Amino acid sequence: QVQLVESGGGLVQAGGSLRLSCLASGSIFSINVMAWYRQVPGKQREWVATITSGGYTDYADSLKGRCTISRDNAKNTLYLQMNSLKPEDTGVYYCETGTVWGQGTQVTVSS
Repeated sequence: QVQLVESGGGLVQAGGSLRLSCLASGSIFSINVMAWYRQVPGKQREWVATITSGGYTDYADSLKGRCTISRDNAKNTLYLQMNSLKPEDTGVYYCETGTVWGQGTQVTVSS
């Protein structure tokens, strides 16, 4: 099974943007559902967004309208573009395929 490595996190001011990437060690062409989750300090890990191989997307209400999930099968990469970031978006963001998780990338939004 593939391994996943997230990148693109960092420190950003409120209102700023980040694009997270999740690089798979193998082909994601046959992986139907891929998703992003996040773990905010003091809370359980929560679902952020999902994309299917057919391009269907869905978003958590907390980020709907502020983020876009996409995938590039040719590059074996999943993306999460996040805009208008808020301090409450601070946390560790993980990508997931249903059976495999990445190690996470830290996103910190300063006020």
